[in-house]
Amino acid sequence: MLWDGPRIELLRGFEATDAGGAVSLPVSAQHLLAFLALHDDGVQRAAAAERLWPDCTQCRAGANLRTALYHARRRGPAIPIETSGQWLRLKPEVRVDLRSARTSARQVVAGLDRLPAGCDELVDALAAELLPGWEEEWLTPERERWDQLRLYALEGLAHQLCDAERYLPALQTALAAIAIDPVRETAHRIVVEVHLAEGNLASALRSYQHYRSFLQRELNVAPSPKMTGLVRNLQRM
Repeated sequence: MLWDGPRIELLRGFEATDAGGAVSLPVSAQHLLAFLALHDDGVQRAAAAERLWPDCTQCRAGANLRTALYHARRRGPAIPIETSGQWLRLKPEVRVDLRSARTSARQVVAGLDRLPAGCDELVDALAAELLPGWEEEWLTPERERWDQLRLYALEGLAHQLCDAERYLPALQTALAAIAIDPVRETAHRIVVEVHLAEGNLASALRSYQHYRSFLQRELNVAPSPKMTGLVRNLQRM
């Protein structure tokens, strides 16, 4: 069943929606709702004001917070914000796509008991960037947390797919991880392992060589002995 209640999307870009469709909000209200959506348990007013307006005085930041809260409530009454003393949080009925994606990612990292028949939707969610184009300083640690979680999830899913001999989705999942962090070796290693499992020895060696050249060019380092060991016998042929 499709969810027609209040929803905030943070992956691929900000959007607030309700049963009537997208809710138009000024930038300050978008930032406030996004910030609250990133803090499941809520946040103190003073902390929110300081993080959202770090270049302002405490008084000015507090005034900006009140203005943003006013606009969020006036223009987006379907996105309910709960206030309790000095605390703010989104009410539990507001669905946030990042929270659902985090839950799925943690389940994958923990080890899925059963792989889904189709993984496209899950991989698409894990491949999505958090609020692309936003340059706010408070987003930096949140992006790092999301990137690390989704990388581990994508790599874990790719391993499970490879073990299940579902090679095409395993390869595509590993490539999605590489797109997030091209330097990270783990996903490149999975690509080589998938090719080897399929018997595509030339493709495995080519993938290794491309990664080795990339590391040499960008960082002047070599792949780890673990990765080199995967293709050592192929290089001797």
